[in-house]
Amino acid sequence: MKLIITGDESWVYEYVPETKLQSSQWKTSGSPRPKKARQVRSKIKVLSIVLFDADGIVHQDYAPQGQTVNKEFYLDVMRRLREAVRRKRPVLWASFRWMLHHDGAPAHTANLVQQFLTKNGTIQAAHPPYSPDMSPLDFSSFPRSRTH
Repeated sequence: MKLIITGDESWVYEYVPETKLQSSQWKTSGSPRPKKARQVRSKIKVLSIVLFDADGIVHQDYAPQGQTVNKEFYLDVMRRLREAVRRKRPVLWASFRWMLHHDGAPAHTANLVQQFLTKNGTIQAAHPPYSPDMSPLDFSSFPRSRTH
């Protein structure tokens, strides 16, 4: 597991109102309820791309609203990921044994991206077809980050 770098994408709003639980306050039985302004979710959002390994986040990228994650954009993300691995995980980089796990999204499987990864010796862990539930992020990071 220490050799695998995996990741996923999720839309992140500029501002997300607190949940009822997050905004709850203690009060005495005789005190009035605190007044709260009505809050709405921001219309501004960015696509957060997080790639991590067993030791934490290796690379994080953002695609602004309106930017499609096409093969050219994802190729740039892969270039920045390789540089981040070289800088942040020098032992892993030097081993030439680290593996990339990403899902089967069209931008991830595009020939341009696959040629770049192959040319640079990036080993890819196979992702089962039609298995979005196999991503580690679905079990931890994004659901938790949406509640914090």
